[in-house]
Amino acid sequence: MTIKEIKEELKTANHPIAKSLHHGTGFKVLVVGFLKGMVLKEHKAHTVSKLTVLEGAVIYKEEDRVLELKQYEEVDIPLEITHSVEAMEDSLCILSQGE
Repeated sequence: MTIKEIKEELKTANHPIAKSLHHGTGFKVLVVGFLKGMVLKEHKAHTVSKLTVLEGAVIYKEEDRVLELKQYEEVDIPLEITHSVEAMEDSLCILSQGE
């Protein structure tokens, strides 16, 4: 029910909603929901991470690159590099962390 919960919470949210979908020893999988225009502010990944777009489209920004990611596209997020994510439309993403 995680994805349904995120979609319901987004109806009244003013920031992205993230919830754990699955986790174990050394890894976790999060679902992140956005409404158009929402921004996941600049931050750094401290573990190996990958962002995959399930629905919608987002802009992934790093220090030296900007990528538009649409449904089913993905990006590996480098360690300790400042990055942000902005929704170009209502979007759902999976963020997998760990090895």
